[in-house]
Amino acid sequence: MSKRRKIIRIALLAVIGLLIIGFGGFYIYTLDFYRADADALALLSAENVSTDNNGNITIVTAQNMPDKPVGLIFYPGGKVEAAAYLPLLYMLSEQGITCVLVKMPFNLAVFDINAADKVYGKLPDIQTWYLAGHSLGGAMASSYAGSKADKLRGLILLGAYPINDAKVTTLAVYGSEDKGLDREKLDAADNKIEIAGGNHAYFGNYGEQRGDGTATISREDQQEQAVEAIISFIHSTD
Repeated sequence: MSKRRKIIRIALLAVIGLLIIGFGGFYIYTLDFYRADADALALLSAENVSTDNNGNITIVTAQNMPDKPVGLIFYPGGKVEAAAYLPLLYMLSEQGITCVLVKMPFNLAVFDINAADKVYGKLPDIQTWYLAGHSLGGAMASSYAGSKADKLRGLILLGAYPINDAKVTTLAVYGSEDKGLDREKLDAADNKIEIAGGNHAYFGNYGEQRGDGTATISREDQQEQAVEAIISFIHSTD
C-alpha cells in the first residue's frame, strides 16, 4: 500500500471515528429529558384523548364542541416528554378547543418545525387553527408561522418569544419567576401576559427545571391562568 493511500485510509478512519463519537454523544444527550408526571400520563386514557398509530400525534377532542370548531396545535418544550402538556391541553378542551399535541423527534422541535402540516388533514372539519408552543417549542412554532401564517389565526407562545416577523397575531404568556426568558424580546409579541408567581416549567407537568426560578403559585394555578389568557386571546381574534 502506497504512503498516500495509507494517509487517506487513516483520515477516513478518523472521520468515521469522530462521526461515531458524535452520534453516540447525541444519543446519550437525548436520553436525558424531562418526563411527564403521573397525572399527565393518566390523561392518555381519558375518554376524549386519542393517539395515532405511531404515537406521534395526540388529539384532545373538545368537550362541548362549538358550532365553529377551533383547533390548537401544540409544540412541546425542548427535551420535555410531550405528554407533560396534556393537563394544560385538557383544560383547553373543556373550553371547547380541540387540541393536537405533537411528539417531536428526540423531544426537540427543531427536528420537525413543520410538524403542524401533518395535522390539518386529520381534522378537516376544523378551519380555524392556532399554533402554540412552550420554550423551544414556542420558538419553532414562531419559525413555522413565519412561512405559514396563512394557515393560522394566531400564535401562542408560553415561556418563549417570537423569533421572526411572522404576519400572525401573537400572544406571549410567561411567568414572573422565569429566569431564563429574555423579556426584551417579548416586545415583538402583539400581546403579553405575565403570570405573577409563575415560572418556566409550570406550563407542563414534568417537575422542576434546572436553572428555573422558584414559583410562588401552584402548577395548577399557573396552567389555569394560562388557559384563561389563551381563551381570551382566541375570542379576541376569532
